[in-house]
Amino acid sequence: MDLEEMRANVRRDIKDEDDSNYRWTDDEIDRAIAKAVKEFSQYCPREMKSTLATVDSSIELDISSLADRVSVDKVEFPVGSEPRAFTRFEVYQDTLYFLETQGDGENCYVYWTTIHTLNTETSSIPPRYEDLIALGASAYAALTQSQYHTNRANYGGEDVDRDYLSWGRARLKEFQEGCKKTRSKLRVNKLISEEY
Repeated sequence: MDLEEMRANVRRDIKDEDDSNYRWTDDEIDRAIAKAVKEFSQYCPREMKSTLATVDSSIELDISSLADRVSVDKVEFPVGSEPRAFTRFEVYQDTLYFLETQGDGENCYVYWTTIHTLNTETSSIPPRYEDLIALGASAYAALTQSQYHTNRANYGGEDVDRDYLSWGRARLKEFQEGCKKTRSKLRVNKLISEEY
């Protein structure tokens, strides 16, 4: 699913499908989607593996190329060992520090996580979580409408701001609970895979 399809799903969820009279602009919907994707990525980030060259006789490794990084999980160094060799490390800003070894100019594998991508060309969101992203985006969109209508009681009735607010909060809570469930599943899978 790309951004346009996600935008259509969000509009369907918030009952805003009359393209001659949208309540939310595409930019507002896209911003709500981006917020939902970013929050989802904190619970269930995109897993990546990058090959980076170490520096001979240095404990430092530049990881600034790992864009939109959420975490660094493992570093395999040296590569090609049987069983695989993972080294202890610390991360500070864009520098990874080896704690037990030094670089030798050869490559290491960095296993890390990043924010998911959702744009007009591609998506890294697993299909099973697309409805969850739409739920979160619709919550954020409703909350922005609540703020907008706070001082406009005549538009939509006296309680329109509270209606959007309560509906948005309920959807946001449901979204965040769904995100938490993805995190627990992710941790269980990692624990099982590391045991074998």
